[in-house]
Amino acid sequence: MTDSAETQMVLTFALDGETFAIPVGHVDEIIDPLPITRAPNADAFAPGLINVRGAIAPFVDLRHRLGMRPAEVQEASRVLVLDLVVGGEATKVAMLADDVADITETAVADLEAVPELGVRWPIDLIRGVAKKDGALVIVLDVDAAFAPQNLQ
Repeated sequence: MTDSAETQMVLTFALDGETFAIPVGHVDEIIDPLPITRAPNADAFAPGLINVRGAIAPFVDLRHRLGMRPAEVQEASRVLVLDLVVGGEATKVAMLADDVADITETAVADLEAVPELGVRWPIDLIRGVAKKDGALVIVLDVDAAFAPQNLQ
């Protein structure tokens, strides 16, 4: 299964009881939670670093960027190791998900725009909303969510 102009494969995961999705092309691997080394003077969005198979990756808290409350690591928690371009450079970034659901196909044309009223997250971080089995899936704009100006 690959992405096409009409459909896109996305990984769905949970944050604070909501279902989010990111394109599978950005996902390098999914691993069990690892210890975070806190960085001096780090902010709440990018509080530290983790060691992923000998490579150091910045750890980001997407919950903070989305205005959610912090969460403790639970049994179902997983770390998503993402391949991103940040500041023009290929970068591995790690983020914690409360749970990882599955990989699913989303019709790009079926993504609905995010209304400006009634949404509790910054709408510039959301590519659109998909429907899956009667539930809403928030498809993130990965480039916007992890852009250098948003890493604050």
